[in-house]
This record gives sequence, C-alpha cells and structure tokens, in this order.
Amino acid sequence: MQPAAVNETAFREPFGLERAFLEHQRRVFRAAFRITGNAQDAEDVLQTVFLRLARQGEGALSVANPSSYLYRAAINAALDLLRARRERPNVALEEAQGSPEGSAGRPDRVHEAAELRAWLRRAIAALPPRAAEVFALRHLEGLENKEIARALGMSRVAVAVTLHRARHRLQQEFRAQKRSRS
Repeated sequence: MQPAAVNETAFREPFGLERAFLEHQRRVFRAAFRITGNAQDAEDVLQTVFLRLARQGEGALSVANPSSYLYRAAINAALDLLRARRERPNVALEEAQGSPEGSAGRPDRVHEAAELRAWLRRAIAALPPRAAEVFALRHLEGLENKEIARALGMSRVAVAVTLHRARHRLQQEFRAQKRSRS
C-alpha cells in the first residue's frame, strides 16, 4: 500500500490561530506596550491574548473583524495586568535609577517624567473598564472617536461622553495628588 500524497504547501501556509498570530502579533504587541510601557509586559499580554484565543478554539477566529477583536483584547489584557499590579506596585531598576536614554537630561525631570508615566498607568487602570479602554484607544493609540465607536460598537456620542468623564476623573485625581504633595 502506497502512502497518500502529501500536499507540501499545506505545511508552508499558515492557517487558523497561526495565521492570526502572524498577521496581528505586531499590532497586539504595540497596543500592549503603549499601555504597559514595558516590553516584557507587552510580551506577556501578547501571549495571554493568543493563549485565550487558542482556548476558545476555532470559533473565536471567525469573528467579523479579527484585527479589531485582537486589538481590543490586547488593550483589555494590558489594562488587566496594570490593575493586578495596582495592589503590588513595582518599579523597574531602569526607572528607579533614571533611564540611560534620558540621562543626558536633567535627572529631576527624568524622574518626574517616570513618576508621571507610572501615575498615569495606575490612574488609567483605576478607571472603569470601558472608560479605560476608550481612553487608551484615544490617547495612547491615537484613534479618532468614530474609529473607537466602530471598534467598540458604541455611538460617537457615547465615546465622547466616556472620554470626557475619564479625562475629568483623571484631572481631578491629578490635582488631588499634586495638592497632597505640596
């Protein structure tokens, strides 16, 4: 009995989860990195997103807009990671000592910028999930309100109101933090 002929191109062409990973890994990583500010965390988020997708099976790959789905999943997973760390904050050694790239600048400004970034990440993580997602898409990813509305299945008005409330809350928290430091 002769072995059945094997289509060699079937092994070379990615399919399903592999194709989704190859097509979307960069965008998922960039979205996670913008929110977490850390390459290791962004890699963890990338892994989390695709592991969740693998656990859901082939049905998850048949969503109407896989790019939007994976992008949102990356943002949500990154926000989840930040929320989980809210109770046990840690600072990377580079941030504690000042980053080598910014060492040519004034050390006090480098430190202030690092503190501000860390505060903003914690503050975004403290927002309600939808508000954090909308804020991140608008201000960290640079999407327009109509793009956010389309991606999240919301109206433009709902996006605008959510953004306004999120910015207002962050401003209040920032002012309160500044007052407490004075």
